[in-house]
Amino acid sequence: MASEAVLEFTEDNFDSEVLKSDVPVLVDFWAPWCGPCRAIAPMIDELAGDNSIAKVGKVNIDDAPSVAQSYGITAIPTLLLFKNGQVEQSFRGGNNSKSVLQDAIDAAL
Repeated sequence: MASEAVLEFTEDNFDSEVLKSDVPVLVDFWAPWCGPCRAIAPMIDELAGDNSIAKVGKVNIDDAPSVAQSYGITAIPTLLLFKNGQVEQSFRGGNNSKSVLQDAIDAAL
């Protein structure tokens, strides 16, 4: 599925890996049954591989429903960019380009 560069965020590690991270974190809220989520997966893999400072990872909403609920995720894919434990930007749907997401990551560094 995802490349080794893509981190897996769970209910157990979300706080330590995302909210307490000292670098920006792009989080892809997804599910295996979601077609648009699968469609953007290669782009998420590329972003993870291209970013050596920022973190890029995924939250499977079926496995971590409380995390998704706490951020009001009502549609997937939804990507949230966290900086200093706060949502810096959000991107909803599968229509965001890699360059738009990379620009957001770069601005958060």
